[in-house]
Amino acid sequence: MIEEGSKSSKSMVEKRQLFMEMRAQNFDVIRLSTYRTACKLRFVQKRCNLHLVDVWNMIEAFRDNGLSTLDHNAEINVSRLETILSSIFYQLNKRLPTTHQINVEQSIGLLLNFIVATYDSEGHGKLTVFAMKSMLATMCGGKILDKLRYIFSQISDSNGVMVFAKFDQFLREVLKLPTAVFEGPSFGYTEHSVRTCFPQQKKILLNTFLDVLMADPPPQYLVWLPLMHRLANVENVFHPVECSYCRSESMMGFRYRCQQCHGYQLCQSCFWRGHASGPHSNQHQMKEHSSWKSPAKKLSHAISKSLGCMPIGEPPHPVFPEAAERPQDLAHTTQLRPVANDMNDTVLISSRAPTPSKSSTLESPSRLDEEHRLIARYAARLAAEASNSTQCPPTDLSFNFDANKQQRQLIAELENKNREILQEIQRLRLEHEQASQPTPEKAQQNPTLLAELRLLRHRKDELERRMSALQESRRELMVQLESLMRLLKDEEQKQSAQTGSSPHSSPSHSASCTMPMPIRSTSAGSTPTHTPQDCLAGVGDDVLDAFSQGVPRNLRNDLLVAADSITNTMSSLVKELHSVDDGIEEEEENMRNGREKAESE
Repeated sequence: MIEEGSKSSKSMVEKRQLFMEMRAQNFDVIRLSTYRTACKLRFVQKRCNLHLVDVWNMIEAFRDNGLSTLDHNAEINVSRLETILSSIFYQLNKRLPTTHQINVEQSIGLLLNFIVATYDSEGHGKLTVFAMKSMLATMCGGKILDKLRYIFSQISDSNGVMVFAKFDQFLREVLKLPTAVFEGPSFGYTEHSVRTCFPQQKKILLNTFLDVLMADPPPQYLVWLPLMHRLANVENVFHPVECSYCRSESMMGFRYRCQQCHGYQLCQSCFWRGHASGPHSNQHQMKEHSSWKSPAKKLSHAISKSLGCMPIGEPPHPVFPEAAERPQDLAHTTQLRPVANDMNDTVLISSRAPTPSKSSTLESPSRLDEEHRLIARYAARLAAEASNSTQCPPTDLSFNFDANKQQRQLIAELENKNREILQEIQRLRLEHEQASQPTPEKAQQNPTLLAELRLLRHRKDELERRMSALQESRRELMVQLESLMRLLKDEEQKQSAQTGSSPHSSPSHSASCTMPMPIRSTSAGSTPTHTPQDCLAGVGDDVLDAFSQGVPRNLRNDLLVAADSITNTMSSLVKELHSVDDGIEEEEENMRNGREKAESE
């Protein structure tokens, strides 16, 4: 009795451990429910180490545990769920290096308790296959596009058309996740959830499904899902900008810029908590930034946008064929046994074994290595089945002989392809390492190019400083020109008033009167009083000509000419800056080509 009581108390502590740790993070101070929900689910994902399991590994685990052949409404007990989670995390530890191993037992216990608390709150000890697939596919790592494609394969029919009843079932299951982290009032399931996501009841294909769920903004009930992926992408993004509220000299994660207050920026912690200072208000519109761009890049981007040279933005996802994707022939990919497979689980596997190319091999060598290990494992399984097939009845000997012969030929072909791919991977890795580790001999091969590159960078810095000085001068000049226009207007009014009061007064008398003119001086706040000719010392010839006559002429055209000249100077400077950037890029490209040529020789 004492042992049973200790086990039950330990189980209760394990069930509450994850939620107690989540409460200790104090996520409830975040004022926006969308960010609050995404932060809580991201914490659960990282605490259970689900962010280390890719969606493709999750699909493979579903198939290895026989879930592909089960109906979506079939129920599994907690013990089998624990077995599935054990296979997922033990396979994960095999893929991870020895220095990054995880605590498998702790991860299994935390995730198992979270799933049970989310989907078996009444304590029946069972949950449906579809609920487990939806939860694990949503909370695991990987790209959101791959997750949505897999989810669509689970809720569509054989013609590739979404079944609204299955999508409604998916919403019921996936919206239990916000409810589990105490955000049910904001993102709980309602009967109008499907109509909110797809207001027009029509034929929904894969591209339409992706357009709706990856739109900006996404449907209100699932707005936390893409935000959780964006949080994972910006966790290590650095912004060298000072927060306008907490005065932190740098920001990590998101950066928020006010669209009304000039230069007012907040870190994600201050924005999430609703902090504001000075004239800024929480009602102002804020723009979210997930990356940092230098001022030079911003200027180039703005100029290119103003000139209409901006490239057309890429679509949020690739366009897939309208026809339904046929189940892949598993004889050439993963599972070679002649068993009945769930078509929906094999729709998406086609993108896991692409034709090896140089770029894809360099980008994801670990995934290709994993595929080769998977092929080898299934080949070994086939060999074991072939050895067991000799015990079959004599009536099936001919059939088994033909099947075994085809399987042996297929194994030989796969082994040959595997060896070729491994050799290509090794060769490309060596080339990549040699190219990414320049030696001092390579750097000294062409000192002329290095010297020219340094000169171009120095020239670029000088042009940027000159541009900043010109912008400041332009601003001061425009202020002075506006003051001159205002004073000129006042003088004309005085002359007209004097002419109306004393008709015999001469115009030369009004022209010789003193007139205060603000000129550019080093001492701020001093405004000397001189004649117009004295005040315009150091100003452009167009402005001097405007005051050289007894009666002032129209100064508007002269001011426009001066502004155009300043604008032309700025444009020429920007063009020169772009030419310097192009020269730097060309020099760097020449250096890289020279290195590659030297390596090939």
